[in-house]
Amino acid sequence: MKKALIVDDEPLLRQQVADALASFGFDQLVEAENGQQAVALARSEKPLLIVMDVSMPIKDGVTAAAEINLTNPLPIVLLTGNTDPETVARARDAGVMNYLLKPFREEQLAVVVDLAIDQFIRVSNLKDEVGQLKETLETRKQVEKAKGVLIKQGLSENEAYRRMQKLAMDKRKSLREVAEAILLMEG
Repeated sequence: MKKALIVDDEPLLRQQVADALASFGFDQLVEAENGQQAVALARSEKPLLIVMDVSMPIKDGVTAAAEINLTNPLPIVLLTGNTDPETVARARDAGVMNYLLKPFREEQLAVVVDLAIDQFIRVSNLKDEVGQLKETLETRKQVEKAKGVLIKQGLSENEAYRRMQKLAMDKRKSLREVAEAILLMEG
């Protein structure tokens, strides 16, 4: 099931985008007419994609995109007739994946949507990888500190590491948890 959120204060444009997205395989289309509704629907409906106008009442598209990306990042494509550098910079800072100028053709929207989803997936994967690397690095730091404590108690580096491994297996804890416990007892 591919769900998209379409946000524009002009019903005809929402319909044009909905028709295009349906032809791209989106089978569930949710509509909103302002940025405030967009933020609420992004949370409740959890769409795969958002296509949103910039200039809308109550809350503009860039502000809504920034709010959405703070809590639940999604690939967002902005539709606008506005190309001023300030709006483009705000869109970039809000985490918008792509930008399409009105009026647009269906083929243009297809390319922009495909690129936005692909870019979002790549960025999400990189963020996950960075998170895992940070976790691995932090674990390594804790283990090295704990080994240092055990070495001060007279063990060799290999003996200290083996003792930590054995404790981890015996207690069914991670090596990091064992290292943190050793550091707590030291401190």
